[in-house]
Amino acid sequence: MTKYFIGLILIMGSNIAFAKCSINIEASDAMQFNQSNITIDSSCKKLTLTLKHTGKLPVNAMGHNWVMTKSSDMTDIANAGLAAGLSNNYLPNNDQRVIASTKIIGGGQSDIIEIDVSKLTKGGDYVFFCSFPGHWAIMKGKVSVI
Repeated sequence: MTKYFIGLILIMGSNIAFAKCSINIEASDAMQFNQSNITIDSSCKKLTLTLKHTGKLPVNAMGHNWVMTKSSDMTDIANAGLAAGLSNNYLPNNDQRVIASTKIIGGGQSDIIEIDVSKLTKGGDYVFFCSFPGHWAIMKGKVSVI
């Protein structure tokens, strides 16, 4: 009976899929994210994203954030962020094109946000980037919603 029960669990378990509804991203003093592609499962109601700065430099010298937008909006938002300044996390205030964002953090710090997945479209054209001046050109990646 025990062998049968264990076999049944293994068979049933292979058909069960669990959505990954949390993501950990790291950013470094070398101006890099540790991931360039992120996949969000549309079955998640909310996605918890944790950004950790693994470097040692302070926020005003090498701060990083994580910003999600549609691909077509990234350049305009990054440029508008320059004028917004550090106190506004280098993002324009209340810009509806910003889907989600963390605050700017320095070495050793982290920030956690929740993203309402229901506002995203499967197969949509999304990106993430760091809006700290000069970073967005290389600190960026693709977001896929499946």
